[in-house]
Amino acid sequence: MTTILLIEDNDVIRNNTAEILTLTGYAVLTAENGRVGIETALENRPDLVICDIMMPVLDGYAVLHIFNKKPQLSGIPFIFLSAKNEPGDFRKGMDLGADDYLTKPFEVSDLLNAIEGRLNRFRHIDLPEMETIAQVDSRPKSDYDLRQDGLGQFLDDALRLGNKLILSADRKTHVLRKKQYIYSEGDLPTRLYFLKAGKVKTIRTTSDGKELITGLYNPGDFFGYFALLQQSDQADSAVVLDDAELIYIPQDDFMQLLLANPVVSSQFIRLLAGQVGDRETQLLGMAYDTLRRRVADTLLRLYSLQPHALIQLARDDLAAMIGTATESLIRTLSEFRRDGLLEMTESGGIRVMEPENLRRATR
Repeated sequence: MTTILLIEDNDVIRNNTAEILTLTGYAVLTAENGRVGIETALENRPDLVICDIMMPVLDGYAVLHIFNKKPQLSGIPFIFLSAKNEPGDFRKGMDLGADDYLTKPFEVSDLLNAIEGRLNRFRHIDLPEMETIAQVDSRPKSDYDLRQDGLGQFLDDALRLGNKLILSADRKTHVLRKKQYIYSEGDLPTRLYFLKAGKVKTIRTTSDGKELITGLYNPGDFFGYFALLQQSDQADSAVVLDDAELIYIPQDDFMQLLLANPVVSSQFIRLLAGQVGDRETQLLGMAYDTLRRRVADTLLRLYSLQPHALIQLARDDLAAMIGTATESLIRTLSEFRRDGLLEMTESGGIRVMEPENLRRATR
């Protein structure tokens, strides 16, 4: 059961609000002033705090400040209740890290909506405290929709949990054109990249001069993190396939993001795990699978990103992604087309028609 700590010095408001929360299904802890509230939270860590501002002993601002300083209380969603409704009061509360601010008298529906909204948002990055990385599903589906505003939402939540300004406020979008290099093999890594729109490929050149695509990134993907984590030079080059919009996260911000809070770093690992799994699958397939199976698996992987949409990749890029000669790719695609498994348009697009039959045809 979700536990809410209510810190309020007015007996009538405290008792009435506690009754409402209890009837709603929450477990409620109450405290008549800030000092008692902190002591109660230390004894039984709540899932969310509702706190008055004007109180004896310790006011609400001081309570939130102490919460931020104590590791065992850090990151708990915090809602202010106050009769003070001046813009400066609201701004002060939010600057201290409050997650919401309601003025008295308040509507019960407004309070309950604020509570549920804060709890739902923080559940996105909630992992069991003793869960180890090995126990985390290597391919979870994140609750953050990174193709929409999920990146900003995730970084905002990470900022609150870290309780420090660990992320640059400037999240400017950088527009790069097709065929433009983002970084090259051997470059010193300086930032993490988030792809907001367009497509990006990472490539590695073999000793005999052939190009091998090591990754293909779509809107909502992070890339460039391997070199940052390994503290090594870039092992491949990143090139824009379709005009792209990128958000840069500086190296220092990225490392502080991982170090600031175990919950944040665990969620970020979950966000990246699927990309790592795709890369491992691709490399294993190139080493052991037949050409037909490699082509089919690559097409199915691209199909899964946008079902029924045209796969718009140059044949050379697709061949480099699979790890084969362009001529061999074209021959295999022609075989699949004759079997009715896919269609090819005059512009060179590929549409998978029978994904299940394509999967079975190579098994």
